[in-house]
Amino acid sequence: MTTVVFDNVRLIDPVSGLDQPGRLLVENGRITGTDKPGAQGAPEGATHVDGQGAVLCPGLVDMRVEIGEPGYEYRETIASATRAASAGGITTLAVLPTCKPAIDNPALVRMLRSRGEETGAVTILPYGALTKGCEGKELAEIGLLHEAGAVAFTDGNRAIDPSRLMRLALAYASGFNAMVVQHPEDPSLAGSGCATSGALATRLGLAGIPTAAESIMIARDIRLAELTGGRLHFGHVSTGEGLELIRRAKERGLNVTCDTAPPYFDLNENAIGDFRTYAKFSPPLRSEEDRLAVCAGLADGTIDAIASDHHPRDADDKRLPFAQAATGGTGMVTLLGVTLARVHDGTLSLPQALGLLTYRPARLLGAEGGTLAVGAAADLCLFAPEQSWLVTAGKLAGRAQNTPFDRRPLEGRVLGTWKAGQRVYEADAA
Repeated sequence: MTTVVFDNVRLIDPVSGLDQPGRLLVENGRITGTDKPGAQGAPEGATHVDGQGAVLCPGLVDMRVEIGEPGYEYRETIASATRAASAGGITTLAVLPTCKPAIDNPALVRMLRSRGEETGAVTILPYGALTKGCEGKELAEIGLLHEAGAVAFTDGNRAIDPSRLMRLALAYASGFNAMVVQHPEDPSLAGSGCATSGALATRLGLAGIPTAAESIMIARDIRLAELTGGRLHFGHVSTGEGLELIRRAKERGLNVTCDTAPPYFDLNENAIGDFRTYAKFSPPLRSEEDRLAVCAGLADGTIDAIASDHHPRDADDKRLPFAQAATGGTGMVTLLGVTLARVHDGTLSLPQALGLLTYRPARLLGAEGGTLAVGAAADLCLFAPEQSWLVTAGKLAGRAQNTPFDRRPLEGRVLGTWKAGQRVYEADAA
């Protein structure tokens, strides 16, 4: 039996509301208790970790991650993604099915879960493809994928366009109480656009995507969820109008949830100035008004979780004219630091922010984690909320380096990550 005692830490458990100095005891990979400061005694042979006043919280649960493996290993592998996750304090990853082949086969679901266990550092929770090959034409075998361990169903950044197909997906998935995750963007309105419609896109000569592409898809799918009784979740919501529709749907008691990602509450469309492809996303970055609306949605609870929206891309995918460059950015290493910027500016309290990164995504996915309760797995993140570090592309953990936050100083440094009580990451000396 291995025993670890975390001394001199600020314990934050978003589930119970615990936020106090103290210490935490871990035995054989499980949390066995918490003590107040000054408590004495520990099992003989215990390993002591002196937190020096840093925050100890549950390991982060990232509910939206793309991994290159299988099929795109030149972008990211499970091993490199694991290093990035651990450096970001993340212990659970929900992995999108948009690899090659798409995760539309139960064997692939089981393989990804097994590969996660083999790392010893992260739990991998695979999404199942909502349609065969993520092609948006024919429903995948949702029942078999669910039985194999798929936590939800999505086609990633490919919206389900035909209304009838989306209705069938919601109705069928509801038989398993399974969540359907939609990319909220009307494909016919988005077309070949690559930036938000407006003065900036016009000035840069880029094809625009109206913000209505998001709200129209959200409005349609909310109505379909109401019709079918299905569980509907919108990924990376980025507009005030879309959030208002979700807010009203929740008030009506519909089973509708959503997440967003750091670029949508930390950056606005000006970040693509000078055709900066590392800030090209899907959906695209929005106006400052929409960014502030996303911040408000985080604060009032309309947004249920923050996900990294980690989309690794090779440098050759990005070093192209803006319209041709691939969308997406890395996000796991910077997830906590960028989120904490909303704590430092007063938008969120620290427990609120950690809730959006831990137990709330875990609850959506039906996953273990996100709590410091006695008996819970000792998946833990130790971080210094005031300690600054500089995001430097080329030096981030993991293979992919396509970050929109390059050269950005962040406050909130991960000092260590533990999986089932075993340390899987230790920060270099500052």
